[in-house]
Parts: sequence; C-alpha cells; structure tokens
Amino acid sequence: MSEINSEYYVPPTTLGNDWNAELRFRNYIQKKYAVDFKGDYEKFWQWTVDNYGEFWESVAEFCRVDLGKEKFLKDEIVECNKKINEIPKWFKGAMLNYTENVLKDADDSKIAFIETFDGESFEYFTYGQLKKDIRILANAMKSIGLKCGDAVATYMPNRYRTACIMLAASSLGCTFASCSTEFGEKAVVDRLSQVKPKLIFGQEKVVFKQKIHDNSFNFQTICGLLSNHLIKAIVMPLKNDDTDCSITGSMFLPFHKFVEDFKNINMDEPFLYKKVPFNHPMYTMFSSGTTGLPKAMVHTVGGTLLKHVEEHMIQTDMNSSDTIMFYTTCGWMMWNWLMTALYTKATIVVFDESPIFPDREILIKILARTKATIFGCGAKMYDTYHSMDIKFNDMYDLSNLRLVLSTGSPLKPNSFEFINRALKKKVVIGSICGGTDIIGCFMGATLNRPVVPGECQHLYLGMNCQTWNYKKVPVKDEQGELVCVTPFVSQPSHFLNDENGSKYFKSYFEKNPGVWTHGDFCEINSKTNGIIVYGRSDATLNRFGVRIGTAEIYNVVEAFDSVIDSLVVGMRDPTDTDNEIIVLFLKLSDNSIFDQVVAKIKYDLRVHMSPRHVPNVIKTINDIPYTHSGKKMELIVKQILNGEDIKNLGAVRNPECLSEYKTMFEKQEAA
Repeated sequence: MSEINSEYYVPPTTLGNDWNAELRFRNYIQKKYAVDFKGDYEKFWQWTVDNYGEFWESVAEFCRVDLGKEKFLKDEIVECNKKINEIPKWFKGAMLNYTENVLKDADDSKIAFIETFDGESFEYFTYGQLKKDIRILANAMKSIGLKCGDAVATYMPNRYRTACIMLAASSLGCTFASCSTEFGEKAVVDRLSQVKPKLIFGQEKVVFKQKIHDNSFNFQTICGLLSNHLIKAIVMPLKNDDTDCSITGSMFLPFHKFVEDFKNINMDEPFLYKKVPFNHPMYTMFSSGTTGLPKAMVHTVGGTLLKHVEEHMIQTDMNSSDTIMFYTTCGWMMWNWLMTALYTKATIVVFDESPIFPDREILIKILARTKATIFGCGAKMYDTYHSMDIKFNDMYDLSNLRLVLSTGSPLKPNSFEFINRALKKKVVIGSICGGTDIIGCFMGATLNRPVVPGECQHLYLGMNCQTWNYKKVPVKDEQGELVCVTPFVSQPSHFLNDENGSKYFKSYFEKNPGVWTHGDFCEINSKTNGIIVYGRSDATLNRFGVRIGTAEIYNVVEAFDSVIDSLVVGMRDPTDTDNEIIVLFLKLSDNSIFDQVVAKIKYDLRVHMSPRHVPNVIKTINDIPYTHSGKKMELIVKQILNGEDIKNLGAVRNPECLSEYKTMFEKQEAA
C-alpha cells in the first residue's frame, strides 16, 4: 500500500486557505450553505456527492458559466427523482452556447493557440484572431445551408484550424465529431456513418515523422461512402496559407474557396450565437470498437462545458497565466477536454507529429520553448521516457512547469519517480482517470492533496465513485470494480442508433444494476484516499477465483531494461472454469537473453507480488497491439487466444501485429 512520501509534492501550509481556486470554491460553498469542512478535502468531496445538484449549480455560479438563467429551482437543476441509470436531465430552462462561453471576456491580444509542426518554428494565434476565424467559418457554414442540429465532422490532425472548425460549428448549435488522420478509411466510416455529417473537413496531406504523406485517397474514399448525407467536403491545406488542391469533384471545395467571400467580416458587428438547451447534443464520441462497431456516444453542450470547467478551473486551478500542452490526436477525448481550456483564457499548444521519431526529445523541447505550465500525455509516453532515462531538466528550462498530467492507462510508480526526478522536483503529478464515456474524469489531480506514486490523488468533486467487491459491497484497501452511484452532468444523453437504450444500458448498468459500472479495476487507499487503478476489469486476470489487475504485472515486468513492452492476458482453462491460464508476451531488446529475463521476471513477481501473479506461459512477441489512443489491447489478444472472432480490426492502430498471435493460437490448437 502506497504512503505519503515527502520527496514528492505536498500542499504548502503557509499560503493560507485561498491560494488556489479549489480552496476559494470550498470557502464559497461553506459561506453559501453554512457548512464547515474543517480544511478537509475528503469532507468537502463527501458534501459534493451528497448534494450533487447544489454542487453543479455552484460550479456554474462560481466559474461564471453563462446558462442564460441566474436561478434554478432544485428540481430544475436535476431531475431529483431519477437515479443515475435513468439518465436525468440537467438545468431545465437553461439556454447557452459553448463557443460564446469559452470566448467571453477574452482579451483579444492574448495568445489563444501556439501551433508547431517541428518544435523549431511556431505560429501564434490571438483570441482576437480566433474570434474572427470562427466568425468567418460560421458564416461560410451557414452559406451552404448548415443549421442548428446538423452534424459537422473533421478528419484532421490536432491543429489550430481544427479547433476553429469545432468552435464555429458549436457557435451555430451544430454537433461535432472528429477522427484522427491516423485512422484508416474503414475506421472513419464506421464512426461517421453513424453521425451522418452534412459537412466534413479533411486534410489533403499530413506530416508524420517529418515526412509528408498523401491523405487525399483516404479522404475521397471516406466522402464517397458518406455522400448520401454530405452537402460539401472541404479540403484543408497542409499549411495555413496554401491554396493548392489536387482533389476535384462537385462535392469537394478547397478551404480558401469555402471562406473567401467572408474574409472581410466586420468584427464590430455583433455575432448571434445560437443558444441551445443544456441537454442539446454537442459532441459525438466513439468507443474503441474492440467488440464491434464503435458505440457513438452523444455528449451535451452544458454537461461537457460544466464538467470541463470544473476540472480545469477548480481541480487544477487553470487560469489565464497558464499555457497547456497536452499531446493528443483529435481521435482521443483529451482533445475535446483540451479545447475547453479556452474558458480559462489559458494558451493551448497544438502539435500532432511523432513524439519520438526522429526527435525523441521533441515534446519536452516544445514544452520548454513555449514555457508551458501544464504538460500532459498518455502514460505510455512517460514509460518510454523512463526507459530512455533522459534527465530533461538538465537540458531544458522547465521552471514554469507546475502540473504534469497522465492518462490513457495507469501511470506506473517508476514513471512518477521519473517525472519527479527528470522533469521537475515536487511538481504536481496528476494521474487522471475517466474516459470518452464521460468526456472527463472520475479522479485525478488536485493541488490540495499530496502526490503518492502509483495513485490518482483523489476522486473528483461531484463524482460519487466507489470500488465494489464481488459481493457488490463498497470496499477500501482491496481491489474492486469502479462504480459511480449518483448522477453527474457529463453522462452521455444517449447513444446513436440505440432507440430503446439497450446498448447504453448494457454498457454501464447491466453488470451492476442501478449504478454506473465504468469497467476499471481499482483500489482506494484508506490512508491517503488516493486510488490505484489496475486496468480494465474486462481484462482482469482470474487466478483460481482471485482477481489480479494487469497493471500489477506490468509494473514489475516493465521495470526491466530488457523489456521494451509487454502484454498479459488470461486464456480460458479448459479444466477449471474458476481459473485462467495467464499468458505474458514480451517485446525484448535485441541483446536480451530470453531464459534469463524470464527467470528474473518470475522471481520478482513471486517475491514482490505473489505466486498467483506468475504467468503460466511467457512468450516473446514482435509487437504489442494498441488502440489509436495508445491503450494496450489486451481484450483483442484474449479473444484470439480463446478462439473468438475479432469484431473490428479498425480499432487497432497496428493490426498487422495480430497475425503473430493468431499463428501462436493455431499452433497451440494443432498441438
């Protein structure tokens, strides 16, 4: 069990009770409701989940979110008679616009976005320029007949213009869906065919690993398959001022032609943002699709805005003095989360190139050169940095850095150690955990709790999560299933193509009726109130009835220098239904001696974890399958080893590696 370690961040005790936004919000609640939390985050958190309606209303008030209405009756804030599985509606009578909210009160001269392709040259866009570009795009969208409720989609990298497109669509009350350019045409069509976009933007050429790749064939194929619904397909240039376009046809229009009639817009004239109800759809987000067609989850305008504002402003004290760099593609919910940082008037750094090749230091180089105060990426990236053992803070000025975020998978204790040693000593390290399903987090960073290696600092305010054992009883200090027991604002309103709600119910409420089951295997530490995430519960290993989180094995195995990557899965035991055969796959460095590595791994797992953690079978493999958002695909390998059909290869970033696993299964069957 992890304990508080003074080598890591501990909240200062000399700055008073209002030095960050969460403390000021706590004081606001204490005064408003005549309560006293005695300076205890845990007591404050308990109040927010016991009084979740009052909590979310207070977030809107404190953070000055414009809901178009100042006061709400209790049953207007949330349908009080509905439980979480009944998907209550929020803020009846509210009328708002996402784009208007994130841009209000912005200083036109302040930098909104910094864009770079190589970490050497940077382009800067002010809030004033952002407002103008949004208006130009919104007027162009209206000119082709786009209206409130229509769907807009992008097939683009994470860049300034992608943000402009989303914000313009939202300004009109349109819904928005994005796919990363690393997705193949089938993966894109599987997603966007459910959305039925009227307008799509796609980049003709993309840069990756410092090479230009022609993306025109993919984009044309995608548009052809979506043509029944499309009004226009806008071809985006590689560089902002390019006008070349090789794609032709009546459906396609180069970006410069799309906007040319609206460039001389008068910014002194008022812009009419389309106000929509709180529960109006904003984003369509997609599951990874490992078990079939990706689920298309609809998130609301108000729920998305309010959840992100709480996380940015209250949980992490983000404000106009911050510059945030979070390495993400537009196919990951962290992009949507990142965009709402505009509400705080922070500066956002966008970069969508390879984080490793040809320059393995490029992310940290950009972090230093932009003087970013907040940095984030997937946990796997920190694991890669740890294996490189580069002392970045000896090479770059990272003095502005105050918060390091990680998500996508559990952040290993040795990655905490690396960040604390090689990025910045005693920086706040926020291992945040949530997902596409809630377009936000259940747990993560706070400035008012100590950093404990291997743990998410605390459950987020308003998120009433517990860990349940197999008897469906809440437990601490032992592993259990992560559930959420009361409603929260960022539940999806519905799934597309799910008229009776059966897909939605099956996804979250079938396993544990009446509560949201998220699919993560966790443990709450009663000493620190931090949370250890062990991995996906559908990938949890079963050793004679004892559940083992895959992260427990990865933390030991991937500490070996000779192990580049690994994957552990459970295979059905034909002789015992209460047991699984644990199979560990190792991607080893060239100079490794397999037998020696295996012997050391078995020894360390037996001694440091338990004999149950020792795999039955250990094999070498050339590559590990990952989702497009950087998560290990344990379930798909488990399906292969158990002889099950793979429903959707489009969910796999590197599907070519699966043939090796299939060959192993076939040889095993033949034997």
